[in-house]
Amino acid sequence: MIQNFLAAIGAFVLKRLADFGTISILYGQTMRELFTKPRLKHIVAQMSHLGVDSLTIVSLTLLFTGVVFTLQTAEQFIRFGAQGTVGGIIAIAIGRELGPVLVGVVCAGRVGAAITAEVSTMKVTEQIDALRVMAVSPVNYLIVPRMIACMIAVPFLTVFGDIIGVLGGYLTAVYYSGISSFVFMNSIKTYVDIYDLTGGMIKAVFFGNVIAVLGCYYGLHSPDGAEGVGIATTRTVVTSIIVIFALNALLTFIIY
Repeated sequence: MIQNFLAAIGAFVLKRLADFGTISILYGQTMRELFTKPRLKHIVAQMSHLGVDSLTIVSLTLLFTGVVFTLQTAEQFIRFGAQGTVGGIIAIAIGRELGPVLVGVVCAGRVGAAITAEVSTMKVTEQIDALRVMAVSPVNYLIVPRMIACMIAVPFLTVFGDIIGVLGGYLTAVYYSGISSFVFMNSIKTYVDIYDLTGGMIKAVFFGNVIAVLGCYYGLHSPDGAEGVGIATTRTVVTSIIVIFALNALLTFIIY
């Protein structure tokens, strides 16, 4: 029984290492193709599909996050006479952590799933094999435009989400907690630095990179059949969220 248990652990570890090696090779190929002639038309189309179409869900997520975060913190700061710091704390928290991480998770669920579903469907219907027959690199045609689009779109979505999140905090602090508008805005001017925003954008660039690569990887290696598309999509979302949280911890140590 113990031998079977250890064998299962070993098989799991070997499978994860094999996946990591395959992803690393695919990432290296993508970075090499990144410096070839870019397909601007495809990049713009992917930015519209993956970025603009995500504005609604990003807006709702960060708006309610700002509202709830303010509800949980404003009353405590008012109790200790520190209401003059509420706006700054909310803006720093959203700009540094909540904004990029939540946008990354939302994009992993929406954008990553969309990429995997599209690429895996192309694999199942043998469209990727057709690209190879026509001497077209699937990496250059499929992965590079999506990677560039995600690395551009996710930071912009993060900035947009930061603004919406702070707006939700402002409305809650002013109209529910009774903090004056001047005090809220002045605390942002006093305590928030531009680096609090740019640091979150740097994180978002890496998150977009991860989402695109993992989405394409699991799409290219999806099991055959319609069921395989669903399996690959699930793997993309779960893995992307785990990697985003781990990468966020690492980048926080480096950036801040």
